[in-house]
Amino acid sequence: MRLIALAALTAFALPTTVLAQALPAMPTANETPAQRADRRAAMTPPVAQEDAALQAAIGSDTRPAADVARDVYRHPFETLTFWGLQPGLTVVEIEPGRAGWWSQILQPYAEATGGRYVAVNRPLETMGVEDGQADMVIVARAFHNWHRGGRTDAYLAAFFKALKPGGVLAVEQHRSVDGLNPDETAPTGYMPESWVIRAAQNAGFVLDARSELNANAADDRDHPFGVWTLKPIRRTEQDGRTLTAEERAAFDAIGESDRMTLRFRKPE
Repeated sequence: MRLIALAALTAFALPTTVLAQALPAMPTANETPAQRADRRAAMTPPVAQEDAALQAAIGSDTRPAADVARDVYRHPFETLTFWGLQPGLTVVEIEPGRAGWWSQILQPYAEATGGRYVAVNRPLETMGVEDGQADMVIVARAFHNWHRGGRTDAYLAAFFKALKPGGVLAVEQHRSVDGLNPDETAPTGYMPESWVIRAAQNAGFVLDARSELNANAADDRDHPFGVWTLKPIRRTEQDGRTLTAEERAAFDAIGESDRMTLRFRKPE
């Protein structure tokens, strides 16, 4: 049995008794003040436990082999547990892409647990849920694209509107050295962690926790074709530059990018 100690998942000093179930139960949309008080009074520190449905979704033989091979870099069970995924939630994933790496896990998990999974490719047109109805919004590796297009604030405002009070904004993003200019790092696929945090806070979110689950100290971010030099894209040629076999092997040895893993909450 795999026990997930939050001390290993987050840099914040949260109680060490908080293990797999990192977040309390979500409030309902029509919760009264009295019900909210009762819910809070009933909260007890969760015990370490496995989510069998999540393990089954991750271990399913229907997942593409290429996706499974990336689990060593993306830590799906630990990351989703850190974000607070629970049975029965309405989860919205933003721009999952054609490969749908997270959707291959989230869709069957939602079906197995009575939840709802919504993939949204154009969040400024629709979030796929009514305002205030999403329990979780997941954003994976997208902030660099939004920054280049000047869309970050509008996207975050849409996420805030879609989430329930107490709902979670879950972020995974390639991480630059902190303090750098995002105008310069975004074209390489990397963003400063402090910049992402400030952008979310400016939209009204509260930073709930941050994790080094997906950190990679071997990634020095000095790559000829940006983050796309690394796995899984493995770009080898661009603008007349071609990697040598030795260079290709060295970049492959790095694995995937160094990434921030953040959990924000919409205030109740």
